[in-house]
Amino acid sequence: QVQLVESGGGLVQAGGSLRLSCAASGRTFSSYVMAWFRQNPGKEREFVAGINWSGTRTYYADSVKGQFTISRDNAEKMLYLQMNSLQPEDTAVYYCGKSRGGSYASTRSYDYWGQGTQVTVSS
Repeated sequence: QVQLVESGGGLVQAGGSLRLSCAASGRTFSSYVMAWFRQNPGKEREFVAGINWSGTRTYYADSVKGQFTISRDNAEKMLYLQMNSLQPEDTAVYYCGKSRGGSYASTRSYDYWGQGTQVTVSS
């Protein structure tokens, strides 16, 4: 069983930064591919960034490349998303997910999700 708890969301002005955190339970966190997705009301959950088990490989949606950075601390069982130069279009609920295998960018590849944290960027 895995539990994921996100934190760090909030209201920020355009151009600002936020760092999201995802705390994981379970003994084998270091074995999992992890990712961040985001979702707005009435829209599908979309891939933002993913990271392999060791943290040596990262993947980003084109819309956030160069702007967001995903990282992990396996010793602390933590996943992070550093978000810089935020814009109103980055407003969404952000979710961390644990992969069960498959494409990084597909929600079907993830079997556990956190409850989400709201990020709101004002113009």
